[in-house]
Amino acid sequence: MTLSLADALADRGITVNTVNPGPVDTGWAGEELARQVGRALPAGRWGRPEEVAGLVRWLASDEAGWITGQVINFEGGFRRWVK
Repeated sequence: MTLSLADALADRGITVNTVNPGPVDTGWAGEELARQVGRALPAGRWGRPEEVAGLVRWLASDEAGWITGQVINFEGGFRRWVK
Protein backbone atom coordinates (compact mmCIF):
# COMPACT_ATOMS: atom_id res chain seq x y z
CA MET A 1 0.00 0.00 0.00
CA THR A 2 2.84 2.38 0.81
CA LEU A 3 4.41 2.00 -2.62
CA SER A 4 1.05 2.28 -4.41
CA LEU A 5 0.09 5.45 -2.56
CA ALA A 6 3.54 6.97 -2.99
CA ASP A 7 3.32 6.39 -6.72
CA ALA A 8 -0.25 7.67 -6.99
CA LEU A 9 0.48 10.86 -5.05
CA ALA A 10 3.98 11.72 -6.31
CA ASP A 11 2.67 14.02 -9.06
CA ARG A 12 0.94 16.09 -6.38
CA GLY A 13 4.15 16.52 -4.40
CA ILE A 14 2.91 14.26 -1.60
CA THR A 15 5.28 11.76 -0.03
CA VAL A 16 4.06 8.56 1.60
CA ASN A 17 6.07 6.47 4.03
CA THR A 18 5.28 3.91 6.71
CA VAL A 19 6.86 3.67 10.15
CA ASN A 20 7.03 0.27 11.87
CA PRO A 21 7.89 1.37 15.40
CA GLY A 22 8.32 -2.08 16.94
CA PRO A 23 7.96 -2.37 20.72
CA VAL A 24 7.36 1.08 22.22
CA ASP A 25 6.87 1.62 25.95
CA THR A 26 3.50 3.30 26.16
CA GLY A 27 2.71 1.76 29.54
CA TRP A 28 0.39 -1.00 28.38
CA ALA A 29 2.68 -4.01 28.91
CA GLY A 30 2.88 -5.81 32.21
CA GLU A 31 6.17 -6.30 34.05
CA GLU A 32 6.88 -9.82 32.74
CA LEU A 33 6.14 -8.95 29.11
CA ALA A 34 8.26 -5.80 29.40
CA ARG A 35 11.22 -7.88 30.64
CA GLN A 36 10.75 -10.58 28.01
CA VAL A 37 10.56 -8.11 25.13
CA GLY A 38 13.43 -6.07 26.56
CA ARG A 39 15.64 -9.16 26.29
CA ALA A 40 14.81 -9.32 22.58
CA LEU A 41 16.14 -5.81 21.98
CA PRO A 42 19.88 -5.16 21.57
CA ALA A 43 19.67 -2.06 23.80
CA GLY A 44 17.82 -4.10 26.44
CA ARG A 45 14.91 -1.68 26.50
CA TRP A 46 11.75 -0.77 24.64
CA GLY A 47 11.61 2.23 22.36
CA ARG A 48 10.30 5.49 23.75
CA PRO A 49 7.36 7.39 22.23
CA GLU A 50 9.52 10.49 21.77
CA GLU A 51 11.96 8.49 19.65
CA VAL A 52 9.20 7.47 17.26
CA ALA A 53 7.82 11.02 17.29
CA GLY A 54 11.25 12.34 16.26
CA LEU A 55 11.30 10.12 13.19
CA VAL A 56 7.74 11.08 12.23
CA ARG A 57 8.58 14.76 12.76
CA TRP A 58 11.58 14.38 10.44
CA LEU A 59 9.52 12.57 7.80
CA ALA A 60 7.03 15.44 7.85
CA SER A 61 9.79 18.04 7.44
CA ASP A 62 11.26 19.52 4.28
CA GLU A 63 14.49 17.64 5.02
CA ALA A 64 12.74 14.35 4.19
CA GLY A 65 11.16 15.59 0.98
CA TRP A 66 13.20 13.18 -1.13
CA ILE A 67 12.12 10.02 0.70
CA THR A 68 8.90 8.34 -0.38
CA GLY A 69 7.49 4.84 -0.71
CA GLN A 70 9.54 3.48 2.18
CA VAL A 71 8.69 1.25 5.11
CA ILE A 72 11.03 2.23 7.92
CA ASN A 73 11.58 -0.47 10.53
CA PHE A 74 12.31 1.73 13.51
CA GLU A 75 12.47 -1.05 16.06
CA GLY A 76 15.92 -1.08 17.60
CA GLY A 77 16.97 -4.37 16.01
CA PHE A 78 14.09 -6.27 17.63
CA ARG A 79 14.89 -9.97 17.61
CA ARG A 80 11.51 -11.60 17.11
CA TRP A 81 12.62 -15.16 17.78
CA VAL A 82 14.84 -15.14 20.85
CA LYS A 83 16.11 -18.52 21.98
